[in-house]
Amino acid sequence: MIIGIDHIGLATHEPAALAGPLAALGLSHTDAGVALTYQVGCQFWSDPRRRTQPAVEIVSPLASDSTVTRHLATRGPGLHHVAFRVDQLDAEVNRLRREGFSSVDDRPHPGARPGMRVRFLYLRHPSSLLVELVEYAPA
Repeated sequence: MIIGIDHIGLATHEPAALAGPLAALGLSHTDAGVALTYQVGCQFWSDPRRRTQPAVEIVSPLASDSTVTRHLATRGPGLHHVAFRVDQLDAEVNRLRREGFSSVDDRPHPGARPGMRVRFLYLRHPSSLLVELVEYAPA
């Protein structure tokens, strides 16, 4: 089941340049990590007064052949994906595939946060939407 929006991913080659604008929007840098499978660095920003709100994730390539590098070359910086938190990752992937989403990943991968497992899906039409499904290990 989809629990809610976990974060909104923004792609950029210049993550440090977003610190000022995100702070002006009332967001604070809360945590960061690396998703090695995707070769990306990730910074998470959120409103410290509203911890239940979705975070903004700044995604930047760590290698020239990163999937985000290709995205930036073809589409430029900006919105990369919307991530939904789920309680059963595999079941939600199967359900969304039946609804017309294409699987980008063939299996779950570790995310940028501890205990995070992720898979990406893509919906070409009508919006060219990249979705990340996020499952956290029990605390």
